[in-house]
Amino acid sequence: MHVPNIPSLTAADPQVAELVHAEAQRQFDKIRLIASENYVSTAVLEATGSVLTNKYSEGYVGRRYYEGQQVIDQVEQLAVARAKELFGVEHANVQPYSGSPANLAAYLAFLEPGEKVMGMALPMGGHLTHGWSVSATGKWFESVRYSVREDTGRVDMDEVRDLALAERPKMIFCGGTAIPRTIDFPAFAAIAEEIGAVLVADIAHIAGLVAGGAHPSPVGHAPVITTTTHKTLRGPRGAMIMTDAAHAKAIDKAVFPGLQGGPHNHTTAAIAVALGEALQPSFATYAHAVVANAKALAEALVERGFDLVSGGTDNHLILIDLTSKDIAGKPAAQALDRAGIELNYNTVPYDTRKPFDPSGIRLGTAAVTTRGLGVEEMPQLAEWIERAVVGEDADKIALEVSEFMAGYPMPGFAAS
Repeated sequence: MHVPNIPSLTAADPQVAELVHAEAQRQFDKIRLIASENYVSTAVLEATGSVLTNKYSEGYVGRRYYEGQQVIDQVEQLAVARAKELFGVEHANVQPYSGSPANLAAYLAFLEPGEKVMGMALPMGGHLTHGWSVSATGKWFESVRYSVREDTGRVDMDEVRDLALAERPKMIFCGGTAIPRTIDFPAFAAIAEEIGAVLVADIAHIAGLVAGGAHPSPVGHAPVITTTTHKTLRGPRGAMIMTDAAHAKAIDKAVFPGLQGGPHNHTTAAIAVALGEALQPSFATYAHAVVANAKALAEALVERGFDLVSGGTDNHLILIDLTSKDIAGKPAAQALDRAGIELNYNTVPYDTRKPFDPSGIRLGTAAVTTRGLGVEEMPQLAEWIERAVVGEDADKIALEVSEFMAGYPMPGFAAS
């Protein structure tokens, strides 16, 4: 059952309560490999469901438009202080509702409509909000897109520099949603400085790895850093923007009043809790274990004949091109879900298939590492993945998976 228990919800709305318990059970039973998901601690869950959701707090600490902020100001101050300590930044804004609004704030702060922004193309592993055509960022701004090399699956920084010099964007994004390799923040910073652009590092996927010292930090290279607070950071569904002192005022003004009203105070509190957890030595151990598991899983998948974009991974994320397996990403993801293994279908660089029916699947090791799985278990996961992809009995695999996962405790769940 769900932990913390929900007796009041059960009494008031048993239908919703039943769904909450069902989701908790589903998360417990499955191998969750969606790269953007994780398990939060019970403490984060409790903060998210607290009475802080009752309070409206437009503005910033000491400068609110509503009275009664004596406690809320302390909550936000605590979250900001912990973000600054954890990442070593001069300024942190913990109010953005999610990652996309955080990125939009960077546009509002530093660009005028129609000006150029440069980001990784979505099919290459970038994010919608880095200037892709279907996003508001691609409709309201002129988008310049860099790619990865077709032969290596990696970003060629010389090509990025040549494109930046030719197009002269005012803002450059580095980071994305399907990048299995280390982001070269110093190289991006040098290019941005050469053309006078603002560099924004979107570390939504790798924030926890950066915090735990398992991935190089953009601090000191990118003056603006955006991130979600879940994924590898293992916090609630929220976001932060971190900057140097010179860019702080513009970002704060863009977040409020530029894009949103009152922050979600229960989320701010949960962010503070997660950041406090990430400041503990055990979190660094966790972050390095996430990477070790991803490398071990990647190696086991290669041994079973899977084609990995870029040949492997440096972080938590693995991108698989299933073309050689004679199955597309969507039916493979659906077969894996039936087999108790949860991930998502995904485009791969230079994909010849459509985005809603692409050639690849994307997976990550943040959640299974939280459950306590280690490198010794990764070959077993690779075996189940292969069996499901080639069409073995999904129900049989799902039973094996659920029996296996029963041995690994899950934050937020207890057997009833």
